[in-house]
Amino acid sequence: MTTSGMDVDCEGCQCHSEDKRTAILYTLLSQNLTHGRGGRSPAHQRCLCHQRRTVCLRTPHVTCRAASNVLVKTISFMKNLPSFHLLPREDQLLLLDSCWVPLFLLGLVQEMVTFEVMETPAPSMLKKILLDGQSKHREPERTQPTLAAVQRLQCCLNTFWSLDLSPKEYAYLKGAVLFNPGECPALAALPAGGRARPAPVGASWLVDVQERRQLIAEMLSTLKSIPPALITDLFFRPVIGNADIVELIAEMLYEITGRQLAPAARAAC
Repeated sequence: MTTSGMDVDCEGCQCHSEDKRTAILYTLLSQNLTHGRGGRSPAHQRCLCHQRRTVCLRTPHVTCRAASNVLVKTISFMKNLPSFHLLPREDQLLLLDSCWVPLFLLGLVQEMVTFEVMETPAPSMLKKILLDGQSKHREPERTQPTLAAVQRLQCCLNTFWSLDLSPKEYAYLKGAVLFNPGECPALAALPAGGRARPAPVGASWLVDVQERRQLIAEMLSTLKSIPPALITDLFFRPVIGNADIVELIAEMLYEITGRQLAPAARAAC
């Protein structure tokens, strides 16, 4: 899994002012300050503003299909889990909205799905002029993942791969994500009377070795911190457009297991 094509030179960087004289003065001052502190000269430093540049999948027709298949398996796991199936539908929807991202990411790891990204192509000058002329009437542009956010996601997935988890451990982890108390505040706030509740998932449920248990717990916390918008924009927006991903997942859960995103993924190829 790499961020191929993103080793961007700083010459065209937005950090450089269009005023060349200002840029030269800034460079001279930076050199004096850097050399005075015994550091490296700016010529040997890499500008980090490319971390904020937006990216997209290099091969969306391949990656989106693989991601759709993982999402189908994720929803099938939830639907076939007896403890989830016994919950009232409103509780299921709350858990679905709260937990689908970390469950999907665990599926990416388990299925060994790799992907590459590239910098989002800049619009042509003619397109910019046309868009500026229609700015009052056009819809807001879709958000795009940044390189820094994608690299953080890739680092997390790579760490999970290095653990070499067993299928049993993956099943335990998915159960822990889905039913861990406190992970869904809206569900926890509902009255307990008359509602079927799954048993709490303890830390000993995860793995037998203490060190691995601690590391996996930390990685789970990182997984849960990944924004749903990043996952949606990166893996599913090229397929579903402006549709609501949670609504589509709910349809998959209650109506057509494994058929909702697959046709769209084929159409995107």
